[in-house]
Amino acid sequence: MKIIKEIFSWVIPLLIGFLIAYALKTYVISIVKVDGTSMYPNLQNNERVVMLHYAKIKRNSVVVFNAYGVDHNNPTIQKDTKYVKRVLALPGDKVEYHDDGKLYVNGKYQSQGYITTTQQTTGTLKAETVLTRNAAVPLGTDSSFTVPKGKYFVLGDNRAVSNDSRYYGFVTRSKILGVVKVPFWNNKAKLINSY
Repeated sequence: MKIIKEIFSWVIPLLIGFLIAYALKTYVISIVKVDGTSMYPNLQNNERVVMLHYAKIKRNSVVVFNAYGVDHNNPTIQKDTKYVKRVLALPGDKVEYHDDGKLYVNGKYQSQGYITTTQQTTGTLKAETVLTRNAAVPLGTDSSFTVPKGKYFVLGDNRAVSNDSRYYGFVTRSKILGVVKVPFWNNKAKLINSY
């Protein structure tokens, strides 16, 4: 009997610890690996980032979402494929993206200081790609669109190579898994965590 009590004295705390860790990983915070260069230079290929499951999504937040059922252009998408992108507009926002690279959301100019001028202009508007632009997302002077209710407009920071809302359209809220944060010692932390 004494041996059984001794075993339970360390098994039960261990089991509780595993359950707490599982609950935190599933419902609060997870580590996610960035795969590819669509967020370069602010996030690197293979970089590990923290994803907060219930953080508020704001304009310019970097988010992780399940791409399955969103990106119909990529035949390699699996049920657990995750994309990391930046939210440029929220549900109901009216977006205007001019030829000079200036972004206006609901008539207000939005700085894109997290990317270069080249990415704001050529990278965003004239990206060389085999993908077809989504008709619901017209970009360029004299064009505008409104983000549908319950959906988000997302772009990668490395716009010249990013497969994003310009091609597959808007991302439904239910597909967004969480908001990305990086440690304070990361030299790009301000460009990721400030939003």
